Amino acid sequence: MAKDNDAVGLDRMLVLEVARVTEAAAIAAAKFCGRGNEKAADKAAVDAMRHELGRVSLRGTVVIGEGEMDEAPMLYIGEEVGNGTGPEVDIAVDPLEGTTICAKKMPNALAVLAIAERGGFLHAPDMYMDKIAIGPGYPEGIIDLDAPVGENLAALAKAKGVPVSNLTACILDRPRHAEIIRAVREAGAGVQLIPDGDIAGVIWTTDPAETGIDIYLGSGGAPEGVLAAAALRCIGGQIQGRLMPSNDDEIARAKKMGVSDIRKKFKLEDMASSDVIFAATGVTSGSLLSGVKLSGNSAETETLIMRSKTGTVRRIKSRFSDIGHMLAQSRD
Repeated sequence: MAKDNDAVGLDRMLVLEVARVTEAAAIAAAKFCGRGNEKAADKAAVDAMRHELGRVSLRGTVVIGEGEMDEAPMLYIGEEVGNGTGPEVDIAVDPLEGTTICAKKMPNALAVLAIAERGGFLHAPDMYMDKIAIGPGYPEGIIDLDAPVGENLAALAKAKGVPVSNLTACILDRPRHAEIIRAVREAGAGVQLIPDGDIAGVIWTTDPAETGIDIYLGSGGAPEGVLAAAALRCIGGQIQGRLMPSNDDEIARAKKMGVSDIRKKFKLEDMASSDVIFAATGVTSGSLLSGVKLSGNSAETETLIMRSKTGTVRRIKSRFSDIGHMLAQSRD
């Protein structure tokens, strides 16, 4: 666990360094917004993020990344990143959260990075995870992944002091969620469907007055679940998740990564513990962040940066007068 002396844990200067990493990835991806090429956008973000991480004073190991070593040329699980000095940390990345929505220039694409003290993140394999999440300010345990949808909504409404009809659930727009959507509406609550980007969907629950989202429900990527938990670790809230392997190979992969109980119900502290720094830069504009604004060789970005140890939440608007070097890295 982090101690009061920052020299023991994460250096507070890493907060700004982490923001620079996600800014670079977002700017690189933004060049491909609306072009219909998901792979090109993702590659640009990965290349830029990998290059910027190499300049940061840390000794990092990617535990949530682009895939295993034989599947991803960069930012693969187990890859060592950083300049070789500074603290030893775990790295969780999603260089382009929402590749499809970026390619279609739809809202809420993000570049996301989180770091934690070594051992601070669940090593989640690339498979589905069933999730439920709410923001801060509620009694611990009022939501339960194993409870019926209606019971969770009723408990949340009671805690908020409002009728269930005042609640809105955020759910990925997928055929597999038809039953959850039906249950939410039968309970009297509203549904906001999103095409992609469940990290943003979870973070929206932390500010219902601004986003209109009270609860996140449904399955999405397990790596994204860990990144969402990292954000909640900093800003507050509750999340539960359970892996959903589809075959024996996925079960074996999970066990290889240290998940001994495939049916375990992971809570926030299981997925993100110790001192955590979380950063997300908007690629396309949405409810959480403004997207990258490109103008010739310049760019403007908005980044959400948070740290669990201090409870600090910052929104940083940056202006870059010359982004040529960033884009050069994404083309190498």
